[in-house]
Amino acid sequence: MEEQLRFTERLAEEGIVLSERQLEQFEIYFKTLVLWNEKMNLTGITVREQVYLKHFYDSLSLAFNYDMKKAASLADIGSGAGFPSIPLKIAFPHLKVTIVDSLNKRITFLKEVVSLLGLTDTECVHGRAEDIARVAKYRDQFDLVTARAVARLSVLNEFCLPFVKKGGTFIAMKGSEVEEELKDAAYSLSELRGKLVKVTRMTLPVEESLRHFVEVEKTGATPTKYPRKAGTPLKEPLTK
Repeated sequence: MEEQLRFTERLAEEGIVLSERQLEQFEIYFKTLVLWNEKMNLTGITVREQVYLKHFYDSLSLAFNYDMKKAASLADIGSGAGFPSIPLKIAFPHLKVTIVDSLNKRITFLKEVVSLLGLTDTECVHGRAEDIARVAKYRDQFDLVTARAVARLSVLNEFCLPFVKKGGTFIAMKGSEVEEELKDAAYSLSELRGKLVKVTRMTLPVEESLRHFVEVEKTGATPTKYPRKAGTPLKEPLTK
């Protein structure tokens, strides 16, 4: 299949080599996504070439500037149809993955994908990030936490940083320019014990759209007052 060949070639350029089994898992994922998308809105992208580029390759791009061997556990907050966590789990099977999403229908879909792909150590949790981050088994627990195009950084910090363990990493996967968001997010970073490490830019092949990866280190345990109750971070972002 031409798309898979291009997909594997592009990944190989970034040092990610996939086995036949992994490629088979991506293909099952694609077919399941398209099938379920007919009965519920998971994605506006269903053409094979676009799914491989804009969902699978784009999800794996998180690993281009971060050594996935450093992480044993990954939490994906507001995962939607499983991006970036499921592609990352396929490519890096050592990861212990927790996926959090507020829509139960999506969690049902993700559980089906996990089962069909035979993924181990992958938990799909239904709930709001603000509520789940209050549960002891998830709070301050993860080596790596990520979210892909979920909300502005000032809001995202409060959704995601409470899941990161001290010394762990939060990587926000953002679209085009992030300068303004970074300025707005400075206060929430300091409040939630985050320290900006670097911002990496990438251009998605073919369509040339910009991507940014905002990498944050967690410097201490989450203060007890955070996250605030569900809905508050979106309504009243932590800004000064």
